[in-house]
Amino acid sequence: MVTIEQITAAILRDDGLMARALVQEFLGSRPVLADIPEPNIDDPVALAVAAALLELFSLRTDQPAPIWTQHVGPVEEPLYLIRSASYMRRLRDLCRDAAPEPLRRRRLYAPPDYLAFA
Repeated sequence: MVTIEQITAAILRDDGLMARALVQEFLGSRPVLADIPEPNIDDPVALAVAAALLELFSLRTDQPAPIWTQHVGPVEEPLYLIRSASYMRRLRDLCRDAAPEPLRRRRLYAPPDYLAFA
């Protein structure tokens, strides 16, 4: 079974293809998102990404998010979750202005339809 840690790792190493495949498999297994335990992650950026993703998936599947995600704050430095935002100004602006709320709240930026296909 795919874990939120695996999805987070793929995103942070900028492996979008793998991240999308993992998200499809993860959501395809119809997990009860509220039951997913807090990952044992020492990296605060990875923990913020994992929490934001679970909240994003919760919104899109109309499920409650795990309680622990409420206690995970924003990352110190803004982080764009897609590489092309670093050199495409309009995309960067779109990501900053229209990122899904669970991401934006943690200073994580991606297009509004980020991982929406899954």
